[in-house]
Amino acid sequence: MATSLIAPEFDPALVARYDVAGPRYTSYPTSPHFRADFDVMALRRVIRTSNEEPIPRPLSLYVHVPFCMSPCFYCGCNRVITRDVAQASRYLERLYREIELMASLFDRDRTVEQMHFGGGTPNFLDAAQMSELLESLSRHFSFSREPEREYGIEIDPRFADGDYVANLGRLGFNRISVGIQDFDPVVQKAVNRIQSMEQTREILDAARDASFRSASVDLIYGLPFQSVAGFGRTLEQIVALNPDRVAVYGYAHLPETFKAQRQIDENTLPDAATRLALFGCALEKLSEAGYVYVGMDHFAKADDELVQAQRAGTLQRNFQGYSTHGDCDIVGLGVSAIGRIGNTYSQNARDLIGYYAALDAGRMPVMRGLELDEDDVIRRELIGELMCHGMISKPGFGMRHRLLFDEYFANERQRLRVLIDDGLVSESEQEIRVTSRGRLLLRIIAMCFDAYLGDTAQSARYSRVI
Repeated sequence: MATSLIAPEFDPALVARYDVAGPRYTSYPTSPHFRADFDVMALRRVIRTSNEEPIPRPLSLYVHVPFCMSPCFYCGCNRVITRDVAQASRYLERLYREIELMASLFDRDRTVEQMHFGGGTPNFLDAAQMSELLESLSRHFSFSREPEREYGIEIDPRFADGDYVANLGRLGFNRISVGIQDFDPVVQKAVNRIQSMEQTREILDAARDASFRSASVDLIYGLPFQSVAGFGRTLEQIVALNPDRVAVYGYAHLPETFKAQRQIDENTLPDAATRLALFGCALEKLSEAGYVYVGMDHFAKADDELVQAQRAGTLQRNFQGYSTHGDCDIVGLGVSAIGRIGNTYSQNARDLIGYYAALDAGRMPVMRGLELDEDDVIRRELIGELMCHGMISKPGFGMRHRLLFDEYFANERQRLRVLIDDGLVSESEQEIRVTSRGRLLLRIIAMCFDAYLGDTAQSARYSRVI
C-alpha cells in the first residue's frame, strides 16, 4: 500500500506541538515570494517557449469572478462585495479582452483539459452571462472533447437554484464545489452566512441530475461558537448529502490582513484544544462513512479519481489543491488570478482598478510573478512528492535531477531529525517515508525542505497547519 493511503493517526498532543503557521504549498515558491520584475514581456517569452516544446503541455484555465452579494466574515479570498449586478457586465467586458490577448499567445493545438471557476462567487453571473463567457472561452481556446476533461465551478447555494445548475451542465461543466462551512445556525449567524440544508441539497441533487461527474463540499473548523457536538451534527448532515469529496479547512484568523474578519469576536473562537477536537471529529466521522483521507484537508470516496490517482502515483498539487491534471500549464484569467506556465508563476493585478486600467490600455494585467531557478524546480518536485505521496525515493530523485540526495539535502535532513524522533518520518539509505503519525502534518515535513522560510513560518502571511 502507498504510504499516502495509510490511515492517518490522530494524536492531539503531537499535533498541538506542531500546530504552527506554514505554507499550504499549492505552489513552490509560495506567492509571497513573487516579484514585480516578472512582467508581461517575461510572460510572453515563457509562453512562446512552452509552445516550442517537443510535446507542449495541455492547458488548465482558472477564471476568477470576484463579486459576492454579501460578506462572509471568515473569508480571506480576493472578492468585491456588491449587490450592483451591473458590475458583472463591466467586469466581463475586460475579461473578454484578457481572454483574447492570452489565447492569441498559445498554439491552438494545446487543448484545455481542465477549467475551474473560482471567486468570489462565480454564480454572481446570471445564466445568460455564464453562457456568453463560456462561448468566448471556447471560441478562443481549444476545449478538449475527451470525457476525462475536468470543468469545475464553485457555487454559493444561497444565490443559485436547480435550473441554474442544469444550465451549467449544458455548458459543459462536470464538477461542482459547494460552500457550506457549518450548518449550525449559531455559527452561521456569527459568520454572516445563513444557508439551509435544503438549499444545499437542491444544488447537489441538480448536479447529479445533470450528470456532473463529481460534487464536493467545503467545511471550515475553528469558526466562532463551534463545538464538537454541533460540528458533529453538521458532519452527519454532510454524510447524508453524500458528496464525492469533502474539504475540511482550518479557519485562519488574520484580521490584520482580511478586514471582514474584524467582524468576528476573537473571544468566540474555539480554543486550541477544541479546534483540534473539531478536526478529529471530522476525521473520525468521514472515515467511518467511507471517505479516504487524501491529505491536508481533503477527503474523497474510495472510487474517486483523486484516490485512484494517489494509488497510481499520479496525484499532483496546484492552486486548486490536489489534482489529477497537475501536468497542465495554468492560464489565470481575471483579477488577482495566478497562472503557472512551465517553471514560472504570474499573477494579475489584485484590484479592479489596476486590472481594468491595464486592459483598457490594451495590455495584459500581469502584476508580478517568478521564474524558478534550478534549486526551486528541485524543491518544488520534492515537496509535491511529499504532499501527494508521502515518500521520496532518494536514488530515483537523485537520478532525475543529477544530484546526490544526502549531500544536496544535508541541512534539510538535519532538520528532519526531530520529526524522525517524534515518529512523523522514517529515513533510510533508500527513501524518506511519511508515517501514519506524520500524515496530518505534511506541511511541517515539507517545510524542512523550503529554502525560503527562514524565520517567517510564524508570520501572519501563513495559516496554521491544523
